[in-house]
Amino acid sequence: MTPPLNKSQQQALQAIRENPNKTVLLRGVTGSGKTNIYLHLLLEQLQLGNSAILLVPEIALSAQLISEIQKYIKGAILIHSKLTPAKRRQLFTTILEKPTPQIIVGARSALFAPVAKLGLVIIDECHDNSYHQDQNPKYSALRLASAISPRTLLGSATPNLQDFYLANSKNAVVHLDQKARATASEPKIALINLANSAELTTHRFFSDSLLAAIKTNLANHEQTLIFHNRRGSASMTLCQKCSWQALCPICFLPMTLHLDRHSLLCHTCGHAENLATSCPTCHSPNIIHKGIGTKMIESELTKLFPDARIARFDSDTAAAESMPIQYEKVKNGEIDIIIGTQSIAKGFDFPNLTLVGIVQADNGLAMPDFAAEERVFQLLCQVVGRVGRNEKLSRIFIQTYQPDNAVIKFGTTANYLAAYDYLLANRKKAHFPPFCFLLKITTVQKTESTAIKKAREIRTQILKMFPDVLISQPTPAFYERGADTYRWQIILKSQHRARLLEVVKTLPPEVRFELDPPSLL
Repeated sequence: MTPPLNKSQQQALQAIRENPNKTVLLRGVTGSGKTNIYLHLLLEQLQLGNSAILLVPEIALSAQLISEIQKYIKGAILIHSKLTPAKRRQLFTTILEKPTPQIIVGARSALFAPVAKLGLVIIDECHDNSYHQDQNPKYSALRLASAISPRTLLGSATPNLQDFYLANSKNAVVHLDQKARATASEPKIALINLANSAELTTHRFFSDSLLAAIKTNLANHEQTLIFHNRRGSASMTLCQKCSWQALCPICFLPMTLHLDRHSLLCHTCGHAENLATSCPTCHSPNIIHKGIGTKMIESELTKLFPDARIARFDSDTAAAESMPIQYEKVKNGEIDIIIGTQSIAKGFDFPNLTLVGIVQADNGLAMPDFAAEERVFQLLCQVVGRVGRNEKLSRIFIQTYQPDNAVIKFGTTANYLAAYDYLLANRKKAHFPPFCFLLKITTVQKTESTAIKKAREIRTQILKMFPDVLISQPTPAFYERGADTYRWQIILKSQHRARLLEVVKTLPPEVRFELDPPSLL
């Protein structure tokens, strides 16, 4: 027995089967039923006597997905990075010794399952950065899958520009533009300008219209999702008198306030300190906390709606209260207000959800990275896609300080093709992928002066040996401090990847490098 497919899904499945390319990209809008297509392809591989691997970006998603797959494929195996070494060895031994074809589901590490006769790898939400491992051994799960599998299917509503550009040039894109359910209704979208004080007469970061909509939703016993992609209670702690700021002594980055722990925490290295009651520099008691985090949102909503059942899901959530454990409660409508970061924006189906509030949509646009706008657009599309999957009327309130920003506008309507054209034109002007290849070289030294000196020496050497390669001036890495070291980097651009590989061979062994980095942060 296989899950039923609608006409649009049937056409997409047939197009995937007939596409001659080894790697095919399925661009399916959120709620179009890509999972059903995956199931048909997995079952086909079993019938052919082949094994197959299905990758998802989050462990939380793999648990939900495998329960769906096991309805049709008994014995599917779940593999992820949280397994103990003993459990991983046991699973790998079982896979090695099992003579019949197998279906493996899991996060990035599941790609290394020792299956025999691999016929297909499917990578869901293929745009997600978690498929790129930046620690040794460094690899891209997308590139590795294409190398080891006879067939690879990449699935996403918002594929990365580089992947879509390459697949499009090879006629390897299959489009799935219709929602899975014919009765699905389009959500009503309201764009709220946070710069307009008239929108914020009741609360400092919840607009009046959003609060009114939450109140109505609670009265109607319908579910609400409040999204903000920042953890903690406040992102900045400083002194009003002398401007001292609480910075991590290891990373030199602002520490995040966690009021429930009464502590300051560095989200980069994990360094923690007790909450300061007075300024360590001028001893003034005028310490203030700025910024919004999911814990602050939870606290404020609890005050505003004391009778509501509220649950927060982010990486600070205890394991027993995480989304994989609480998913059935959320799905059944036992939670009134869901609060979360990007981890709840992907893949989850909430049938009782009719209201989405995005606290600050432009959060992330100012990051110094060529992919910053693309990431904001992708995240907006994922969050907006949580509703409008069934016949229930739904609403979305998008709060932003930049309502006229093109990326915000494209994200609110999930207009991928328009965003693709816009972002691609910007990339071409700035000479960034897919119009060139990148190499990031990082020097790591005990002092800042030696890190700068080393970076300059390497740049001078490359300029002499490879005058045809574009190379930036040495700059501090986004995370300049780490593990009591300083990090400076230079960025190389070339239209020929082989040329950058030649540069890599000339680098000193202690220098770090990353070819085709998905981000410069």
